[in-house]
Amino acid sequence: MNSQLKKLIAAILILIPFGVYFDVPFYNVVNPVAWGLPFYYWFQMLMLPVSAVLFLIAAFLIDS
Repeated sequence: MNSQLKKLIAAILILIPFGVYFDVPFYNVVNPVAWGLPFYYWFQMLMLPVSAVLFLIAAFLIDS
């Protein structure tokens, strides 16, 4: 795979979580409730490991 293509894919993977986090009206809601927590809180907890995985994949792409 081309070096420039790897960097482009890595940049897109890094920008995905930022785009999701900046769309506050999407996740700034109470319903649905899961495990007694409003959507806002469990969405934030869900995005942490998702972001970590995306950043990890981007790091492997840049490093290889």
